[in-house]
Amino acid sequence: MKHLLAIAVTLLCVPTLAFAQTEDDKAAVLATLQSWNQGWAEKNVEMAIAAYAEDTDWTNAFGDRFQGREALKEGLEFIFSLDFVMAGDSQTNEYEDIKFLTPDIALLRSKLVRTGQKYPDGSMRPDRYINHLRVYEKRDGAWLIVSHLISQAQVKGNPE
Repeated sequence: MKHLLAIAVTLLCVPTLAFAQTEDDKAAVLATLQSWNQGWAEKNVEMAIAAYAEDTDWTNAFGDRFQGREALKEGLEFIFSLDFVMAGDSQTNEYEDIKFLTPDIALLRSKLVRTGQKYPDGSMRPDRYINHLRVYEKRDGAWLIVSHLISQAQVKGNPE
């Protein structure tokens, strides 16, 4: 009976152990976030999209959707050319929550504040609180972003 109990406990723990990720996996996922942030700050499209899969699906806070890495590259080239969009700075992320769903699928939630951005007419925007949800798939040993959804938190009662 003791042996059966030990086997049952072991079997219950195996699924949890199977999805345990290494510190290298966590570091690799977080490195993609830093590549994105630095690429954005430097208007460097190649750096910003370095970790995106060829079949990525990206949607920004305004609902613009780009399917595929090449479409995302073209979209970011346009976005990075808009001075009013690129004005200001993004602060460090308020949080970076990683959840591994399987050994090869991960979610990364992050939030940052963008200050000093402008409207197209040149007037100042209020600070933007921007949430990111990225879905990763580990392909050939590399963590690639297969989906990225960006949303902007609105101040309650703010008509913007």
